[in-house]
Amino acid sequence: MNTLHVKKNDTVIVISGRDKGKKGKVITADTAGGKVIVEGVNMATKHRKPRRQTDPGGIIHQETPIYACKVMPVCGKCGKPTRPMYVIPDGEGKVSSRKSRRCRHCKEAL
Repeated sequence: MNTLHVKKNDTVIVISGRDKGKKGKVITADTAGGKVIVEGVNMATKHRKPRRQTDPGGIIHQETPIYACKVMPVCGKCGKPTRPMYVIPDGEGKVSSRKSRRCRHCKEAL
């Protein structure tokens, strides 16, 4: 299982591709495929046929996965895109110690 530098509910900015510069929140993160789904980014058109009488049919716009390497987390405090800095608490190497992600600019937790 691979790890990603972004997690669900992170605010990210797209750094390359046709949606470059767009911001959005991560809806899902697929660690196995290295992809994320960001709301409002990489929209695709899907034609849906109604399956029941109550279901509406028609053209639906939905987000599709984008590679995680094409997005960068945005700091909530300073608002800048940043590569996360990982900090290990005082109990270095203990099983209970957890890494925390921090902004490289303002050192605030992401």
